[in-house]
Amino acid sequence: MLAVEKNEAGWQSVERRNDYMNIFTAEREKKPVKLYHAIISFLGLVIVMSVGIVKFGVDPHIPMFIGVIIAAIVSLSLGFSWSEIEHMMVDGISKAMQSILILAIVGMMIGVWLLSGTIPTMIYYGLTLLRPSIFLIAAVLICSITSLATGTSWGTMGTMGLALMGIGHGLGMPVGPTAGAILAGAYFGDKMSPLSDTTNLAPAMAGTDVFTHVKFMLRSTLFTYAIALVFFGFIGFRFASGGTADTSQAQMLMEGLKNNFNINPILLLPPLVVILAIALKIPAIPGITLGLLSAAVMAPIFQGNLKIFSDSLEYLHTGVTFGDILSVGRNGFFCKTEVDALNSLLTTGGLMNMASSILMTVIAMMFGGIMEGTGQLAVVIEAIIKKIHSAAGLVGVTELTCFLSNIVMPEQYISILVPGRMYAPAYRKEGLHPKTLSNALESAGTVTSCLVPWNTCGMFIATTLGVTTAQYLPWAVFNYMMPLVCFVMAFFGITVAKMTPEEQARANAGEIV
Repeated sequence: MLAVEKNEAGWQSVERRNDYMNIFTAEREKKPVKLYHAIISFLGLVIVMSVGIVKFGVDPHIPMFIGVIIAAIVSLSLGFSWSEIEHMMVDGISKAMQSILILAIVGMMIGVWLLSGTIPTMIYYGLTLLRPSIFLIAAVLICSITSLATGTSWGTMGTMGLALMGIGHGLGMPVGPTAGAILAGAYFGDKMSPLSDTTNLAPAMAGTDVFTHVKFMLRSTLFTYAIALVFFGFIGFRFASGGTADTSQAQMLMEGLKNNFNINPILLLPPLVVILAIALKIPAIPGITLGLLSAAVMAPIFQGNLKIFSDSLEYLHTGVTFGDILSVGRNGFFCKTEVDALNSLLTTGGLMNMASSILMTVIAMMFGGIMEGTGQLAVVIEAIIKKIHSAAGLVGVTELTCFLSNIVMPEQYISILVPGRMYAPAYRKEGLHPKTLSNALESAGTVTSCLVPWNTCGMFIATTLGVTTAQYLPWAVFNYMMPLVCFVMAFFGITVAKMTPEEQARANAGEIV
C-alpha cells in the first residue's frame, strides 16, 4: 500500500515526494550523454545571449546565467544530482580565480596610479615624445615589452594601455586604431612570455614544457607580429600625413595635466616596479600588488596640491590622505579639471569598476564547469574529430573550438583548458608532437578572447580602455590574423611537428614531451 502523509498542501505520496527530492540530493543512475544534450545547452545559451545582447542591448550577465540554468536542467535530466552540479560550478569558478584576483587588483591599481599622478605622468611624457606618424608602432612596441616582462595582457592594458589611450587622444588618433595597436602588443607579449599564465597553461594541457612551446610559436607569431607592425605603421602615417592628427589637443591635455598634477619622472617608478618584479620571476599577482603599493606610498608625497573630488564631483579637500588611497582603491578616481577630455579620460579605476567583469567571470565559469563536468563538451568534440583526416585539419578545428569556447564559455582560460584536454588524445593518436596542440591553443584561445564582447577579456578591455569591441574589432589585426596564419602554416608543415618513436612512447605514458 502506498504511504501517504498530510502537509500544508494536503495529502501527498511520500514516495513521490522523495522522488522529487532525490533529483536534487541523491546520486542517481547516469544516462549516456548524447550530442543533442550538448546542442540543447549550447544552443540555449547562444539564443538567450543573442536576444538579450543584440535585440535588447542588455549586459551579458543575466543571459549567461539563464544559460547556466539551461545547462543545469539538461544535467539533471541526465541523472546528475544538484549537489554534483553545484560542485561542478564551484570547480569551474575556482579555475578562473586567478583571473578574478587580477581583475580586482588591476582595478585598485588603476585608481591609485591616477591618484599618485603615475598615469598622468606617463601620458604627459608620452605626449612630449611621441609624434602622430610613429605613435601606433610605438604603442605596439611599448605594450609588447611591458607584456613580455610582466606576462599579463590585462596588466599591460590596464597600465600602459590606459596611458597610451590618453596619448592617442591627445595626438588626435581615433580610438579604434589606438586600441588595436595596444591589443597587438599586449597579446603578443602575453602569448610569448614564459611568465604568462596562458603560456604555461597551454603546454600543460597539451603535454609539453613551456620553453619547447615558446620556441615552436616563434615563426608563426613573429610573422603575424610583422604584419601588425607594417599595418599600424601605414595607418599611423596615413593619419599623420592626412592632417587628421590635431596636435593642439596634445598641448591642451599637457597643460591640463601640468596644472592639476605634480608631473615628476620619479612617478614612473610604479610601472617599473611591476616590470622588474615579474622579470625577477615574482608571480604576477604580488608583482602587480607591489606596483599598487609603491604608487600608494608616493601619492601623498608628490600630490600634496591635488584637489580631491567625490563621485558627484563635489570638492572635498586638497592633498592626498590615507583615506583617499583607500577610497580610490575601491571606488576609482574622479577627475575635475578645466579640460573635459581629461576628466573623461582620468575618471576611472577602482575595485567596484571591475565588479561587472568579475561577476561575468563567475557566471561564465559556472556554465563552463557544468559543460565540462557532465561531459557535454566532450561529446561535441568527439563528433567533430571523426570528420578530421589531416594534421592541418586538426589544427584548424582546435582553433575553431577555442574561438567557439571564447564565445559560449566566455573565459580565456577555459578556451585553452577544455580544448587542450579534449584534443590531446587525438594529437597523440596522429603522432603529432604536443607542441603542435599547444601552439594551436595559444594562437586561437589566447588572442581571440578579446574579439568577443561578452568574454571576460572583451569586457575588461571595454571597462579599462573605455572602447567597445565594435570600435576596435576592425583594427585588432594581430588578434584575428594569428589563428589564420597558424592554420595556413599548418598546411605547409610549419606549425605541425611529428613525434619520434621515443617521444611517442613517452607521450603515451603520460610524460612531458
